[in-house]
This record gives sequence, C-alpha cells and structure tokens, in this order.
Amino acid sequence: MNTTTTDTGIDTGIDRAPGAPVPASLAQLHRAREADAFPVSWARTGDDHYAVVARWPDTHPYFVPVHGHRFDPLLVTETMRQATLLVLHAGYGVPLGHHFLLTELQFSCRSDRLAIVDGPAEVEVQVVCSELKWAQGHVSHLKVDMVVHRAGSAVATGSILGRIVGPETYRRIRGDRGVPGFEVPGTPPVTAGLVGRSNPEDVLLSSTPQDRLWQLRVDTGHPVLFQGEKDHVPGMLLLEAARQAAELATPSQPFVPSSGRMTFQRYAEFGTPCWIEADALATSRAGTTGITVTGSQDGSAVFRAELSADLPAC
Repeated sequence: MNTTTTDTGIDTGIDRAPGAPVPASLAQLHRAREADAFPVSWARTGDDHYAVVARWPDTHPYFVPVHGHRFDPLLVTETMRQATLLVLHAGYGVPLGHHFLLTELQFSCRSDRLAIVDGPAEVEVQVVCSELKWAQGHVSHLKVDMVVHRAGSAVATGSILGRIVGPETYRRIRGDRGVPGFEVPGTPPVTAGLVGRSNPEDVLLSSTPQDRLWQLRVDTGHPVLFQGEKDHVPGMLLLEAARQAAELATPSQPFVPSSGRMTFQRYAEFGTPCWIEADALATSRAGTTGITVTGSQDGSAVFRAELSADLPAC
C-alpha cells in the first residue's frame, strides 16, 4: 500500500494509490449518516493536486432535485466542502479532532449539465490547494480551487478559503460558547412551497413585519443539517437560509442559484435571534437575477452571500 506522507514528513498510513477508497476513519466526513457523505475515492495527482471521486444520489431527503430533473446546486457546494475535508485529512494529515473554519465559499454551476439521467451520477472533483500556511506541523490555512467534471465535461467550479485550528486553539477562540448547543424553532416557518421546500421542518425562515427581513429558524434535531453535536450554527445551513431568502425575494419565479459567493464574518450562535435580509444584487450578469443576502446577530454581521440564478429562457 502506498501511504500519504505530508510535507512535514509525517506518514499518515492512509492509502493514496490512484483511486484509493475513502479511508474508513473518514468515510462519513463529519456526517452522521453514510447517505450524506458523497466522496467515494481519492488520489494525489501532484504536489498539492488531488482528484476526488464522488457519487451524487438521484434521491435525497434534503438535496432534492430542482426543477424536477436537475441536481441541486447546493449538493455541488456540499460535495466541494466534503472534498476539502477529505484532502485536509487524507492528503495533509490533519487530525480528525482539528476544526476547519470556513471563511469564504464561491461556486459556479453549468445548470444545463446538472440533469439527472438514469439514477445517481459519478463526478470527479479536481482539487488544487494553494496559499498554504503551516503551524505546529499541520496545515493552518489554505485556499482550495475545484473543478467538478461529469462524463468528461466541467459542470461546476468553486473555491473554498479557510483555516484549521487544533482543539486547544478552538477552545480559546470559542471560550464559554464552545459547548454543544440545543435549539428548537420558536417561531413558525414561512410556507414551505414559497422557499422551494415540501416539508415545513426544512424551512429555515420565519416572517417578520419588515419586508425582506426574516428570522432564522434553527432546529438542532434536524437529521441532515445537524449531524453530531455543534456549538454554533453550521455555515452550510446559513447558505441554505440565504437560498431560501433569495427565493422569497423573487416570488415571480423559482430561484435556483447557478453561482454565488459567501463570506463569513463570525459564528452564528444559538440562543439569540439571527436576522436574514435580502436585497437586489446590483452587479447581476445579463440573463441572470441576483440577490444579496446578509445575516446579522446581536448587531454584528454574520455572513454575506451574493447569489445569482439563470433567468428562464423566453
């Protein structure tokens, strides 16, 4: 077996032969349910270059098909996030107990190439890591650029920027907030169909008296959005909340994001309202509609998302 050796000379004992299966210790990639982990194999293809093979389910309780016959673009972003975690752990030997702090996510999809044809789809994510910094023998910061290929064609591109901290540093960062939290929604959801959902429990927003302003609904018992104990609201939940806000802000047509950029300024905490606001995106490209969504809590910015959706063909 060929094993991965990190740039610090640490032998991780993880198989890196071409097409090596995802190691059993990483098989679920921080997900409690096997069905929610999409990478199935990986390979190191060069210095800081990797290839990750993933399988997209044609049916999923949360990443449901959009327009009835296309893979959800947020399934693409979740695959990118999981590919990043896989490369960090398997490629660079980052211990499982370390924390990945996501600071920026960008993606762009070819919607016409996301059609569901004859069941699940296998994709390959080409990963290039750059801007690497090291601390105490482990990667502490990096940028990950990705291209997702399906049947030989590029279907999406994206990038993730973040830093990695060990358990002690994370405890210092979080202080007395670094304990697992529990929360159930205290406000009613907006109508599920208005945000592209069929189940009320998947709705992340509640109405407020103010136009284009909603309150975030957090349910730590949600089987997909919360897997394992968390001490804050996950970033991917905030991305879905932004998507739902964009849908509500464009009631005349479905809003399926084909591209987006999301930055995170601070953690969204349990126990205090998080406010989600949507406005038109002034820089929308021709043939698209764009929405800017921001989140704030206790008077401070939590995130900013700029999402664009393709306009229906005339």
